[in-house]
Amino acid sequence: MLLFRWLILLLLLAAAVCFAFYAGTGEPKFKRYGFVITKWTLIAAFVFFAVLILERLA
Repeated sequence: MLLFRWLILLLLLAAAVCFAFYAGTGEPKFKRYGFVITKWTLIAAFVFFAVLILERLA
């Protein structure tokens, strides 16, 4: 469980860095990277909460 928490935190941090680079440089590739990382962060968060719910049910 600790691994998922760190993974989500690091993905959020990476997305924030990408958006900061986009704000600083104006290059659209950083915005695209930020959105892709955010998408995978949400997927990881949903998996994390699904595992928590399944542990409660078992």
